[in-house]
Amino acid sequence: MMQAQLNCLCLLMLYLTTGYSQQRKFSGPLEPMTFSIFEGQEASQVIFQFKAKSPAVNFKLTGETDGIFQIQSDGLLYHNKALDRETRAVHRLQVSTLDAQGATVEGPVPITIEVKDINDNRPMFLQQKYEGSVRQNSRPGKPFMYVNATDLDDPATPNGQLLYEIVIQLPMLNNIMYFQINNKTGGISLTVDGSRELDPLKNPSYNLVVSVKDMGGQNENSFSDSTSVDIIVKENIWKAPEPMEIVENSTDPHPIKITQVQWNEPGARYSLVDKEKGPKLPFSIDQEGGIYVTQPLDREEKGSYVFYATATDEGGKWLSVPLEIRVKVKDINDNPPTCPSAVTVFEVQENENIGSNIGTFIAHDEDEENTVNSILGYRIVDQSPKFPKEGLFLVQTYSGVFQLAAQSLKKQDTPQYNLTVEVADKDFKTLCDVQIHVIDINDQIPIFEKSDYGILTLAEDTAVGSTILTIQATDADEPFTGSSKILYRITQGDNDGRLGVDTDPQTNAGYVIIKKPLDFETAAIHDIVLQAENPEPLVYGVNYNTSSSATFKLIVTDVNEAPVFSQRIYQAKVSEDVAVGTKVGNVTARDPENLDISYSLRDDRRGWLKIDPVTGQIFTRAPLDRETESMYVVHVVATEIGGSYLSSIASFHLTLSDVNDNPPRLAKDNAGLFLCHPLQTIGSVIFEATDDDQQSFLGPQFTFSLDSEFSRNNWVVSKINGTQAKLSTKHTNFEERVYNVPIRIKDGGRPPLERVVSLPVTFCKCVDGSCFLPAGHHSGMPTVGMAVGILLTTFLVIGIILAVVFIRIKKNGGKDNVESAQASEAQPLKN
Repeated sequence: MMQAQLNCLCLLMLYLTTGYSQQRKFSGPLEPMTFSIFEGQEASQVIFQFKAKSPAVNFKLTGETDGIFQIQSDGLLYHNKALDRETRAVHRLQVSTLDAQGATVEGPVPITIEVKDINDNRPMFLQQKYEGSVRQNSRPGKPFMYVNATDLDDPATPNGQLLYEIVIQLPMLNNIMYFQINNKTGGISLTVDGSRELDPLKNPSYNLVVSVKDMGGQNENSFSDSTSVDIIVKENIWKAPEPMEIVENSTDPHPIKITQVQWNEPGARYSLVDKEKGPKLPFSIDQEGGIYVTQPLDREEKGSYVFYATATDEGGKWLSVPLEIRVKVKDINDNPPTCPSAVTVFEVQENENIGSNIGTFIAHDEDEENTVNSILGYRIVDQSPKFPKEGLFLVQTYSGVFQLAAQSLKKQDTPQYNLTVEVADKDFKTLCDVQIHVIDINDQIPIFEKSDYGILTLAEDTAVGSTILTIQATDADEPFTGSSKILYRITQGDNDGRLGVDTDPQTNAGYVIIKKPLDFETAAIHDIVLQAENPEPLVYGVNYNTSSSATFKLIVTDVNEAPVFSQRIYQAKVSEDVAVGTKVGNVTARDPENLDISYSLRDDRRGWLKIDPVTGQIFTRAPLDRETESMYVVHVVATEIGGSYLSSIASFHLTLSDVNDNPPRLAKDNAGLFLCHPLQTIGSVIFEATDDDQQSFLGPQFTFSLDSEFSRNNWVVSKINGTQAKLSTKHTNFEERVYNVPIRIKDGGRPPLERVVSLPVTFCKCVDGSCFLPAGHHSGMPTVGMAVGILLTTFLVIGIILAVVFIRIKKNGGKDNVESAQASEAQPLKN
């Protein structure tokens, strides 16, 4: 028994070191199976123990045994040599069972042995040395050569996964790598710095040491190999051509080749890209890199072009940065000069000195500026009229400056001259029209038609805006110019600016108007001095004199006027709790005639205020209440004493500031608060308090508490926010009735006020959320028994009264009839 256990243990250990079957079993019947075994294991390793069915007594092994696999007669399959995956990765075997005579009982059954890879092969470069070349400015990241290595290990496992790396670059300038390698493909390309900095004139060649590691380079026990790479840097022939010029409006057949670009290697595809994304570009490129202009160009339409030539591979990817192509359109003289406008107008004042500049005439030429094609010359070819002489003007040949040439001008002689000016470039001539207007100078002063406009008498209440006087001055300068326009102003006698003068622009008449109310009490007599002037300054040597001034006397007569308050609205602010008799404000009024004034109040609806009729001081005469009216507005009447007893009115606004004089109260009727009876759990209701006093911006801040020990035994109150609280039961043992719970509410005023309120809470039966109380006695109402007793007593009393009346009528019936008949005969009827 012990020996069998040892054999099983030995078999288990052999299995663990050799491999495993797909069924994860150590022994079993003969059936198709697959085993995985790592290569390199020691010889004589057990693979599986097959069991034969009777009458089989022996096993037979065939197939790709390679002299490595054997099977014993008891069915024990093993290998007697180490496996090598690189020699054979899969061994396909067949196992059969034989009887004593050698006849097949079972099989042959396929048995597959998969040899699992271990990292037992180092990677190897295909060449010990690689050589390549790259053009300067090549596109970074695009491989220009490859290095390749192989590894015999399984590429599907990390053992055969290779990682490439550049370990040395010579020379290494400024510690910057110019080359990079794809760590999976071995493709070598330029870095961004390399694309920008490589220059065959500085360093024509570079040497790289490239390593390759298996295990993806992630294991410290991985194998590696290295190789040398020599790289020649070639000059980049992908260069932008020099800027070129194309003569405009060429008559040669198009297209015309103008330049050439070329990629470093054959097979590139070329195209042009317009920088400005405008209309169709008048250039093309063929697949040899030749660039053509496809149509005549017009410099005046577009003077230069900037576009790009691109080179792409078959997939449409740029092989390098595009090249900038610059084309300048060369000008020819194909545009005549043009006049700046249909007629150019200059002005010159009369009496200007000879040589004075009149203006500058600037024509235009569409040809290129600052070239011989656009240099213009000016010449006067005609003057009209030629009075008083010809050649009154000259023009500078190249600057176009016009000057007065012969003599000073007089507007009375000729107000306008028409000139014809020839403008010429080297091939074209153009005639332009110029008008020169002679402008009158301000050498005449305004003169009043009369110097004294007499005496005006006006009442002081004459309406503002009234015209009180018309004045007239004339000016001999040219009409409707700044030299002849007249402006009037008052220079004396109106220090308060109560008068003004408007001018009629057509006639130069002046209208004296009242701008501010006249005031007899301020000044009863005004000696007014008027001045007439031009908006344009007078020429040197001419000055205004007495002819340009006039006077009149204004007498203002007195009119009785109502008192005038110092302001229309008076404002004051007091606390609402000020004592009766406190002064709260003061108003003042003045009578223009210096009469005494009496003050009174109007619209004192609540009788809160009184006013001293002499001083205008305002006092309280009753308690104020902000909650009734926060701003109290009354009208103050000022009446003159004597005269016509005229009066005027001003407003007095009294703002009342709040004091805490209102205790809190419940915000609404809370008769509808109820809890369903019987209580199943703690119940609660929410109520709200308010306060009539003015609240802060934070709002009311009330505190809530129960007011009796009995209430505190049954209820608890908790604050929700500044105005709301929750009343909750402390137990569930309540009767079906109304409970009036006393609650003390305190506000946050200074000093604080409080009030005890009674909050009714009804306990009732609930049906669909509605409360139903049982019929019963209510305070102040009789019971049913009392009501029936009262009704029976009432009927009894009525019966007794009717019986007495009936008996009395019956006893006195005859006597009453006789007396009635006698009375009807003796007395007249009464209405």
